[in-house]
Formats: sequence, C-alpha cells, structure tokens
Amino acid sequence: MIESDVFVQALENLGVNFFTGVPDSLLGGIIEELLTRKLYTPAVREDEAVAMAAGAYMAGKVSAVLMQNSGLGTALNTLISLNMIYRQPCILLVSWRGFEGKDAPEHLVMGETMPQLLDTMRIPHRTLSEPTMMDDLRWVGQTVMKQRIPVALLIKKGIIKGLHP
Repeated sequence: MIESDVFVQALENLGVNFFTGVPDSLLGGIIEELLTRKLYTPAVREDEAVAMAAGAYMAGKVSAVLMQNSGLGTALNTLISLNMIYRQPCILLVSWRGFEGKDAPEHLVMGETMPQLLDTMRIPHRTLSEPTMMDDLRWVGQTVMKQRIPVALLIKKGIIKGLHP
C-alpha cells in the first residue's frame, strides 16, 4: 500500500502545484495530506474542479483534479468543451469505485464502464499500482504535457492508504 504522503510528494516532485477536487473516501488519505500541506482547494462539483484546474493552468500551474469515477459524468461537458478543445491539460486522479463489481450498487455501472468511457472521450488513462507507481506517474506527467489534454490515473481501493485502516 502506498502511503498518502509519499504519493503526494511524488506528485509535487512531478511539478504538480495545484490540487482541487471533490471528496471521496478512497481519496481521503490523499486529501488529508494535501490539506495538511495547505495545497488543496475543495470544489463543490467535479465540473467546477476541472474548470478551476483550467484556470490554474492558464496562470502557469500544473493541476490535479481528485474525483471518484461517478464524477466523470458530472465533468464530461467541461472536459470535452474546455479542456480537450482548448488544450487545457490536467491530471485526473480518479478513484475506481465499483471495480470488479465490489462496491455499493450506485457505483457498479460506472465501475464497469469507466475505461471505455475514457477511451470514448479520448482521455489517456492508466491504472496506478504500487510496484509501478513511479513509472505510472512519469507516464502521466509526460503524457499530460506532450498531448496537453486531461490524463487520468485510476486508483483502485487499497492502493493508497486512506484515512481509515
């Protein structure tokens, strides 16, 4: 299991200097660490967080947006009509709720279809794993800067330490 502080530090080392998003229990450890470091600007909705990240990009920041995968539905219009069209890159840190059908019922459909949804939206994505964390983050950093579009890093339950054991 990856410690939240190690993950946040690796993102900072990558150059990420603006973090926003909507709370999710799987991302709770990351958000807590970001709050401790005074790096997190909370958003009310995922589309708002994506728009904030676009504004931060225009101000010279490298942005990461935290959300659970159900929030992709909320953020679709902003991702397509702002980020993709106008080449506004951001790193999407997306918790993979409903992975392999193991979650509350409201997460199952998005859990099953999220990779295909990202493919349809032409958002490059990769699933984080503990042994490949540094390679995964390097790929994210290189892809987001080279293509100048959103790139998603999918985070399954138990990969990053949360608030509760």
